[in-house]
Amino acid sequence: MSTDPLWSSHHVLEFAERRHAGSLIRVGREARGWRQRDLGVRLACSQSTVSRLEQGRSLDLPLLKQAANLVGVSGWLLNTSLGLSSSPAPTVVVDRTPAEEDPMRRRHLITAAAFAVPLSLMTRLESALASTSEPSGAPAWTLDARLTAARGQFDAAAHAGLLRSLPSLLADAHQGASETRRDLDYARLSSAYTIASQLLNKLGQYKQSRLTADRATLYADVSGSPLAAAAATRELAAVLRHQGQEAAAQAHIEAAVARVEATGLATEAQAAAFAQMLCSTAYTAAIAGDRDQALAMIREAARAARDLPDAAPTGRLFPITPAAVDLYAVGVHWALGDAGTALEAGRNLHADQFPTIERKGRMHTDLARAWWQRAKPDQTVGELLSAARLAPGEVRDRPAIRQIVGDLYAKHPHVSGVRELVAVTAA
Repeated sequence: MSTDPLWSSHHVLEFAERRHAGSLIRVGREARGWRQRDLGVRLACSQSTVSRLEQGRSLDLPLLKQAANLVGVSGWLLNTSLGLSSSPAPTVVVDRTPAEEDPMRRRHLITAAAFAVPLSLMTRLESALASTSEPSGAPAWTLDARLTAARGQFDAAAHAGLLRSLPSLLADAHQGASETRRDLDYARLSSAYTIASQLLNKLGQYKQSRLTADRATLYADVSGSPLAAAAATRELAAVLRHQGQEAAAQAHIEAAVARVEATGLATEAQAAAFAQMLCSTAYTAAIAGDRDQALAMIREAARAARDLPDAAPTGRLFPITPAAVDLYAVGVHWALGDAGTALEAGRNLHADQFPTIERKGRMHTDLARAWWQRAKPDQTVGELLSAARLAPGEVRDRPAIRQIVGDLYAKHPHVSGVRELVAVTAA
């Protein structure tokens, strides 16, 4: 470890043990008197990318390592902050309680490892992406059912189980497409990669998600299916947003909207795809700070979804509903910094409007983000507890939500429910 007192100070060690790699980058940058723009010049990236890196909204490991080297973060500290240290991360002892409080309540694990799912499963998937696994031998006719099951695992927030099943699913989808070269089998292969990208985005594994999204887009283009292309592009736009490439994300998603609209929206499935892509366009614009575009697109999405059923048919590729559009509106206004408007947009939402565990949990985490943006810790905790009880993976496995839990513990350790949330992230 560095002999510089800065890197052995209490708050720096807490950042490492709380898995706040971005905070270590910020500490080093500020110690050198650099602005985010200054570090961005040295990293050959934008100021917004540095901001996302420091906020923990991007887990681009090569960029993190390069930034850490530039600002003086030691390898040991960086590895500890990423949950990659060869020695177990110590439990942080924080004594913020009155002297008369039970001493046993003074010891708390601050947060979970950077990789909430088993690292062995992530490594196995990475190997499968580098070199396609051997096919499982399962009959080709079972592939549709397995794709449906994989979507079901995602919808149930069963992240570890989905990670475990993806290598063989991708291998078998590749085999099917290479043997038949049919458009339908290329669409199935695209769907398998889209599911993989969707999961990796959720887990904050953006480098791998970019790879899977690119492949999903490629095979969707080969298949000629505008709906498969829309699903793949949606995930590609999501990872581009996380990588600080908002303009590229917006260009991709707008092109996908045009392709879907060109179908004539003659079927309900096409209309649902159009509404979904408008929602994605709105959120992408909001992340980029384009307020007018974001608000115009979310209004258009509400109009497009107006005639869709309140419960989407089972198996629909884009199961968007009017309530789902309202949930997107929560995210759009949150991304624009309008917490009050976000909460108003979600005022009438309730979990029963959403058919899957993942969406129910996402409703609560999106409302929690708005309450946290409005500096209301009690309401934030309430929503996160509701999410954790419905879908623990939505709290445990998402880096951005674990960050809020860590910040809640650091700033509001005595709010009722905070310790229960810490236990969820440490499970």
